Amino acid sequence: MSDIHALVGAYAVDALDDIERAAFERHLDECPACRAEVDGLREAASVIGGSVAQDPPTGLRDRMLADIATVRPLPPHTAPAAPRIRRFRPALAAAAAAAVIAVGGAVVVAEPWSDDSSQGQLTAVEQVRAADDAETYRQTLDDGAVATVIRSQSLNRAVLVTDDLPPAPEGKVYALWLEHDGVGMVAAGLMENGQREVVIEGDPATAVGFGITVEPDGGSERPNLNALVTTMAFQQV
Repeated sequence: MSDIHALVGAYAVDALDDIERAAFERHLDECPACRAEVDGLREAASVIGGSVAQDPPTGLRDRMLADIATVRPLPPHTAPAAPRIRRFRPALAAAAAAAVIAVGGAVVVAEPWSDDSSQGQLTAVEQVRAADDAETYRQTLDDGAVATVIRSQSLNRAVLVTDDLPPAPEGKVYALWLEHDGVGMVAAGLMENGQREVVIEGDPATAVGFGITVEPDGGSERPNLNALVTTMAFQQV
């Protein structure tokens, strides 16, 4: 072992073999910093262990000791002609190991942020659909297409889902609008050709209605009511 100070965590959780333990105990007689750190780790382990009345699963201790034997704490940083500075992170890691051994299966150790892509994050549509206050508004168009708005006031989010909506004419785009009392229709984003689901921009929680118009590419500041596709009042169906 290149730095015997790094054995403090393993010693505190009784993870050293006889030779390492004997060498480290000789070192403790000469190192008050290591003695204090060992005392602190053992005290933390005893407090945590005493708070949970549960026997650890069979084999847990052996697995933890096997891990400790292969993953050592980093040695402390030392500087010439200056008092030895101990890193806090190795002690913290050893304390965590002691806590796991002390409380057995009652501790859940978080992995360093593994991301299971099969879980993934919910899409905007899924978030709104899953909201407790999700409201659905639906309008069937003259050509048989269906426009559905799903709104959550608590999330202040809304999405438009369309079925069988034909592409906008060449050089045009579907523009989305939210209607607010005293203000009128406010731009709420664009739906490009081929999109079936789109997040509605703006403040849907306070809106009283919704509309779709056909506008020139890039949208317009005000809706062209002569090219109105649909409007719907926010009355839940």
